[in-house]
Amino acid sequence: MKTIGIKMRSYANEVNIINNNDIERKILHIISISFGLLAILYVVFLGNIIFNIVERRTIEADARNVGNEVMQLEENYLAMNSKLDINTAYAMGFSDAKATFATRQSTPSLGMNTSKSDTTLAKNEI
Repeated sequence: MKTIGIKMRSYANEVNIINNNDIERKILHIISISFGLLAILYVVFLGNIIFNIVERRTIEADARNVGNEVMQLEENYLAMNSKLDINTAYAMGFSDAKATFATRQSTPSLGMNTSKSDTTLAKNEI
């Protein structure tokens, strides 16, 4: 057992570690670059979220203002509508409309005589 231990120590001292062009250093650089890119993406996404929240709040405030304006206009309309009657309209210069209707007169077909004397109906035609 002692001889095996001595041989193992002697082999371990003679083994050269292959350095594969500093693979550990390359992995460290890849991890640090990835971490930096992820941090930048985090900041960008966080900025977009904050911007959207602020924009939504301003749009909600604008919507409330427009709603209030519409409510005031509806109140004004109802107040004006209750004041109007036929006498006020006449005083403002309005008058009753006279209805004129357009009627169509039938025209006789070409080549047919539409006089009643030529038109006869059989008893069973009606």
